[in-house]
Amino acid sequence: MDIPALQKIIDRSRRIVFFGGAGVSTASGIPDFRSGDGLYRQEFDGLTPEMILSKSFFYLHPAAFFDFYRKYMVHPEARPNAAHRWLYEMEKQDRLRGIVTQNIDGLHKLAGNRRVYEIHGTIYENYCMDCNKPFPLEKIMASDGVPRCDACGGVIKPSVVLYGEAPDKYVCIGACREISNADTMIVAGTSLSVEPAASFLDYFSGKHLVVVNQEPTPADSRASLVLHGDVSVILSELKT
Repeated sequence: MDIPALQKIIDRSRRIVFFGGAGVSTASGIPDFRSGDGLYRQEFDGLTPEMILSKSFFYLHPAAFFDFYRKYMVHPEARPNAAHRWLYEMEKQDRLRGIVTQNIDGLHKLAGNRRVYEIHGTIYENYCMDCNKPFPLEKIMASDGVPRCDACGGVIKPSVVLYGEAPDKYVCIGACREISNADTMIVAGTSLSVEPAASFLDYFSGKHLVVVNQEPTPADSRASLVLHGDVSVILSELKT
């Protein structure tokens, strides 16, 4: 594994953008989705996770949605790992200009990063669909069945992007702006199989595209450097 080559790229970069997926958080105890035995390879009473986590299923079967969501999608006990901590140190030096994440676990912000574009939303922000009152994650976890607003009785919805919903356009604009201005982009822990997030790479025109993932990705052929392995292990070996 060519860690020295990656270190050389990092040392010469001044505007790094990190684009990450589920593989960034596995070392924090959060299972990935699309590997051979990942969550998205399973079925639940004949339904796939994509079906359950869809906009239409949420509206038609909210109680079943929240049962699945609490059990499989929310991991409040998880804490940042070595990858998150390395990224925080890089941001403090003003060399990491942004994190674009497909994860909803909020671990980048828990690690201290502020330049985070959560394109699929976050479990830590929830709102009443009727009066728009905000609620913390604890409200979702402490509720039985469908969580309800204590002000108006409306359904509380997590601020996560479900299948059939569009990501927040301002988050996407900010993410693509940072990618287009980057001299180095590190793509890590993602299979690049979910759109529109995967297409964000098209905005990169910098010098070095680095891919760090357990398995091959569609971006490998255009990358300056490809490292196969655990994201947290590889980033922990880098100097800041």
